Amino acid sequence: MTLPMSNPNAWATAMNNLGMAPLGIAGQPILPDFDPALGMMTGIPPITPMMPGLGIVPPPIPPDMPVVKEIIHCKSCTLFPPNPNLPPPATRERPPGCKTVFVGGLPENGTEQIIVEVFEQCGEIIAIRKSKKNFCHIRFAEEYMVDKALYLSGYRIRLGSSTDKKDTGRLHVDFAQARDDLYEWECKQRMLAREERHRRRMEEERLRPPSPPPVVHYSDHECSIVAEKLKDDSKFSEAVQTLLTWIERGEVNRRSANNFYSMIQSANSHVRRLVNEKAAHEKDMEEAKEKFKQALSGILIQFEQIVAVYHSASKQKAWDHFTKAQRKNISVWCKQAEEIRNIHNDELMGIRREEEMEMSDEEMEETTETKETEESVSQAETLKEENDSLRWQLDAYRNEVELLKQEQGKAPREDDPNKEQQLQILQQALQGMQQESCATRLCTSSQDSDYPLEKTLNSSPIKSEREALLVGIISTFLHVHPFGASIEYICSYLHRLDSKICTSDVECLMSRLQHTFRQEMTGVGASLEKRWKFCGFEGLKLT
Repeated sequence: MTLPMSNPNAWATAMNNLGMAPLGIAGQPILPDFDPALGMMTGIPPITPMMPGLGIVPPPIPPDMPVVKEIIHCKSCTLFPPNPNLPPPATRERPPGCKTVFVGGLPENGTEQIIVEVFEQCGEIIAIRKSKKNFCHIRFAEEYMVDKALYLSGYRIRLGSSTDKKDTGRLHVDFAQARDDLYEWECKQRMLAREERHRRRMEEERLRPPSPPPVVHYSDHECSIVAEKLKDDSKFSEAVQTLLTWIERGEVNRRSANNFYSMIQSANSHVRRLVNEKAAHEKDMEEAKEKFKQALSGILIQFEQIVAVYHSASKQKAWDHFTKAQRKNISVWCKQAEEIRNIHNDELMGIRREEEMEMSDEEMEETTETKETEESVSQAETLKEENDSLRWQLDAYRNEVELLKQEQGKAPREDDPNKEQQLQILQQALQGMQQESCATRLCTSSQDSDYPLEKTLNSSPIKSEREALLVGIISTFLHVHPFGASIEYICSYLHRLDSKICTSDVECLMSRLQHTFRQEMTGVGASLEKRWKFCGFEGLKLT
């Protein structure tokens, strides 16, 4: 094997690092103590990543391991590796999408053909811009080829076998910033962004729920179809959505009002069904809760039995017959079973505590109401008893005064001052008792008005000042409408004054005042309607 070498020792060291037997120029081994157990065939030249036809990127080298580069032979030149003890050559920050490298330290006699011969092993070369000052710029086809070219940084190049200064140089390879590379990188980034947006849009469209079908326009035929669907429980939701859309579009007019009223009436007929369904679901939920509670209590009973088995096995009568490993397992199992039992027990106690709290809240509300009523009744009874006792005392004093007057009329004596003083004292006592009785009557009347307020409210049709105001406003409104008005029309007027007014409360209030308001049925067939009229003037004569 005949290879031109300037330093045989460096060549031998490089081949030994690659695990091959180093050979001299004449073919004799340079290192007699080479280990043949490496399984490498002698006489094979060292494999480098820059050999033509390999096209591989050198594997990453650990930072604490020195890099050993090899001699690279080309047709017109030879590349000698730098000293492995020197630090690696410095490079600038890599520009985005870099495909161009700067190569400095070229020989003065170096031509573009030699540059192509050295760097075409790194990959396909797109363009070379050579300067007269011994440097050039090389643009590759792909970005990873730049990493291969940086591998040659620090190599010493020699043209042929000449040692002339003009035929030698030290290569310095570094990243170069080029407008073409930046433009291609930006185009690639924009393309990737478009692809990402397209992918995201497709994902959103896939996850977006399907749009609802378009609602048909109103017609008599479609109205009859929707009316039939409203009567069917399975098609009720679809029909209600169509009805709502028609009403919001403004399809209601005088000609179609009756049709819409019949459809709204059909929708209202489903309220009872929904209430029954809710009640059935609540019943199922209660049954499921009861089943869960029973199952949980059964599980707790079984856990208690298992823990009892562990405790009985831990007693000395049976414990001494188990081995040490068996005792350890039994202790661990007992601890685990107790922990699980405690968790389930806490859960069951929490369920029972919630039920007790619900029951206690209801009982508290009932007890507070009963206590208030009992206290009011007891206070009223005590005041009545005091009033009766004072009344009896007053009657007794009156009788005594009358008796004294009669005795004084029968036997009038001017020289008896004691009887006159006694008469004055009795009159003062009588006046005091009268004042006290009046005060007690006022107290009892106020107590009767405060505590048994519910009885008086229940007896009177108007329960509060707010209802009195509503009666006045409704009376004025119906007086302006002598032919009457529907409850919806009345409530729409009241909602302008107060949006919290409920239609059912207004109707209940008007139904209680039979001598003030009267409900009549007007219309024929589908146009049948309930109207309220003001009849206060007629009711005044009757009451």
